[in-house]
Amino acid sequence: MSKRDYYEVLEVTKTASDTEIKSSYRRLAMKFHPDRNPGDELAEEKFKECAEAYAILADAEKRSLYDRFGHAGVKSAAGGGAGFDPSVFQEFGDFADILGNMFGFGDMFGGRRRGGPQRGADLRYDLEISFEESAKGAETTIQIPRQETCDTCSGSGSAPGSSASNCPQCKGQGQVRFQQGFFTVARTCPQCRGAGKIITKPCPDCRGAGRIARDRKITVKIPPGIATGQQLRLMGEGESGSAGGPAGHLYVVVHVHEHAFFRRDGVNLFCEIPVNFTTVTLGGEIQVPTLDGNETVKVPEGTQTGTTLRLKSKGMPDVNGRGRGDLFATVQVQTPRKLTKEQRKLIEQLAQALPKDKFEPRARGEDEQDERNLFDRVKDMFA
Repeated sequence: MSKRDYYEVLEVTKTASDTEIKSSYRRLAMKFHPDRNPGDELAEEKFKECAEAYAILADAEKRSLYDRFGHAGVKSAAGGGAGFDPSVFQEFGDFADILGNMFGFGDMFGGRRRGGPQRGADLRYDLEISFEESAKGAETTIQIPRQETCDTCSGSGSAPGSSASNCPQCKGQGQVRFQQGFFTVARTCPQCRGAGKIITKPCPDCRGAGRIARDRKITVKIPPGIATGQQLRLMGEGESGSAGGPAGHLYVVVHVHEHAFFRRDGVNLFCEIPVNFTTVTLGGEIQVPTLDGNETVKVPEGTQTGTTLRLKSKGMPDVNGRGRGDLFATVQVQTPRKLTKEQRKLIEQLAQALPKDKFEPRARGEDEQDERNLFDRVKDMFA
């Protein structure tokens, strides 16, 4: 009987992408797999047919030959015309992902053993710092609990003077093999859990685990300019690996306390400065607080409340070392709450000399604009 078109088998078009082909094969493999259709020979044949088609169409070179010459062009690649051959999938790293993970087969066709060196787990530590520490940088010490290699057995899990022996069930392979329909399936050995070794005399300190829990103090250097949510990676400071594997990493996630005066947006800082009425009217100088101390700033004559003064390079440092942001100080006219008789008299004289207040109606949109928070307006202005 002649073979069906591979594209028809996988229910895709000839212009289907690699992702579409893989997705369709995954769906059909689940549908016709022998474990889901016990005793159904037709389903088993369809499963083999889908696998054979995928072996060709998932390989760019074989697919090109098939598109040009049909089944004859890929006769040798498909097992000499003899139908499905599981060995063709050894070159596809996604086959274990499609079927092994889907049906719990574990590592198929002589896959790698689970009992070899394993990298240690990564750890996370949430660190709270002050606004000043984030601006200037700092160095602090943290204490974390983690699994470390046992000093008594050097991570072997065996008591001093003894050693592990080969597992009698898997003969040191870490896997046991059995027949699953037309597959030869390898599963992790249940007796040694893939290690291939059995510890006959466990270490008295770690009880055969090879690792032991300890609290460890670690020094963390905080770079200037770091912000909330950013993290520092300390390589090799996670938990120790097993069977000689490398240690994991420690990720320190930073949380910066808010400042009572400054508000941060990226590398820029924002603040509001109260200024006397006479200063904004006549002009003068004011002191603006910065991260480096007070800065003298000139206020032009006739400055209006809400005016923003820009102090270049007085913001937060860039955490990557690329300079500093700016500081934006918004002027807020300060109205005196108490006046002496002399001050009141002078103010009254000034009021008589100034033009009378005149109301000028404005559009609704303008009123809403004025009601926006000053901080938001300044951000938009200098974005």
